[in-house]
Amino acid sequence: MKKLLASTILAAGLYAAAGSAQAAECGDVSIAEMNWASAGVAAYVDKMILENGYGCNVTVVTGDTMPTFTSMNEKGEPDIAPELWVNAVRTPLDAAIKEGRLLQLAPLLSDGGVEGWWIPKFLSDAHPDIKTVQDALGHPELFPAPEDPSKAAVTNCPSGWNCQISTANLYKALGAKEKGFELIDTGSAAGLDGSIANAFEKKTGWLGYYWAPTAILGKYEMVKLSFGVENDKAEWDRCTAVPDCADPKVNAYPVSDVFTVVTKKFAETNAIAVDYLKTRKWDNQTVGKVLAWMDENQGTNEDAAKYFLENYGDMWTTWVSPEVAAKVKAGL
Repeated sequence: MKKLLASTILAAGLYAAAGSAQAAECGDVSIAEMNWASAGVAAYVDKMILENGYGCNVTVVTGDTMPTFTSMNEKGEPDIAPELWVNAVRTPLDAAIKEGRLLQLAPLLSDGGVEGWWIPKFLSDAHPDIKTVQDALGHPELFPAPEDPSKAAVTNCPSGWNCQISTANLYKALGAKEKGFELIDTGSAAGLDGSIANAFEKKTGWLGYYWAPTAILGKYEMVKLSFGVENDKAEWDRCTAVPDCADPKVNAYPVSDVFTVVTKKFAETNAIAVDYLKTRKWDNQTVGKVLAWMDENQGTNEDAAKYFLENYGDMWTTWVSPEVAAKVKAGL
């Protein structure tokens, strides 16, 4: 009995020591929780896998594209930006990588992020002649402004988002104001989503910026319009993405590169977490389904991450070893 007790205590001690060693090897990790849904859920998926699977001590911090990038670049924190739409920070990111401050790891979204100007599918079906943004701008009567239906509207991003800059420049380049369209600031992500939901509820036209993967595009059928031109990267960098550009030209949104970015210091001291971050990616359809569940159930980012881990094991278990997968499942 004493031998059995002794061996049990020894085994428990070895297990605790192994757990402590793994936690020590992984250590403290800070992850940016960006203020849009797909990135927020990704932050908590990473948190749960790193904590439960690898024994890391994870802290989630509030983030947004420009503030998070700037903080990582200048202060070396947070450690991880799981979903960084790198087109928005391409030039300074390239410099930060070249100068050894940041690392760009694997793409989080396997098919990239999709941006553009969209209209409801019911409107597209009723007006099959509307194929381009220019076609839509030729029909101001179909896109009433919310505050003044006698005017037309192009719906913009909330202030502080990089897409607000590109949308404003394209609005100017297209001469939308002269065609009777106002540029509407929705004030927040909720305001932007609400404007689309309202258009579907009232079956009225809507024209404006949106992106995928999102719960809204999973819930409401929308059609992305062509700008009639291919993306001109040089022009995008010169003007389309530059605030208050004096002479914007019509341009198309690029398919956005969406990568995980980490600080160089973190990568050098935390091989376990970096190895995991190099393997995990998901597609827009899966993300859209998870976000739709989150929206319908009024869930938090953490709720949606748990839902993903509980229901999409065939996907995420390919990112980790069977041993790690077992620990993650046990921790749910």
